[in-house]
Amino acid sequence: MEVKPTIYIETTIPSFLTAGPSNNLIVAGKQETPRQWWEQRKEKYGLFVSQLVIDEAAKGDAAAARRRLEIVEGISSLEIDAEVVRVTGKIMESGVIPLKAATDAGHIAVASRHGMDYLMTWNCTHIANAEILGRMSYLVSEAGYWLPIVCTPDELFGAEENEG
Repeated sequence: MEVKPTIYIETTIPSFLTAGPSNNLIVAGKQETPRQWWEQRKEKYGLFVSQLVIDEAAKGDAAAARRRLEIVEGISSLEIDAEVVRVTGKIMESGVIPLKAATDAGHIAVASRHGMDYLMTWNCTHIANAEILGRMSYLVSEAGYWLPIVCTPDELFGAEENEG
């Protein structure tokens, strides 16, 4: 049996996958990339979410929430246990992520605690942010875990296109 690399899918991914088309070219690109990745690459990975993703996906407009929840339906959910809570607390105590974004710290903690290979997100404010990833890696390692590779969908389009 093939062992697939694992990805924790953070809430921005189903949000961008299901959002209506944007007139803003940058946003439209951010919508198209995960759609292409989802169609072409997702089968190459073991996908995971957590209750944090499910809870966030369920918020807001009912029709939009239903579409987001359909995307994550059937994806294995990682447990939010005492260790996840502890690691989230360590991240929040550091001040590297503001209190209003505690859920973002939770996503990082879940993915780290459960040994994910990747954490895929379009959240470049508090998660895929080069200015904080070094500190985040240190905090997670001090808590006894490894920070997964934090990436956006365009960073996981694989090497086979370059093989030859």
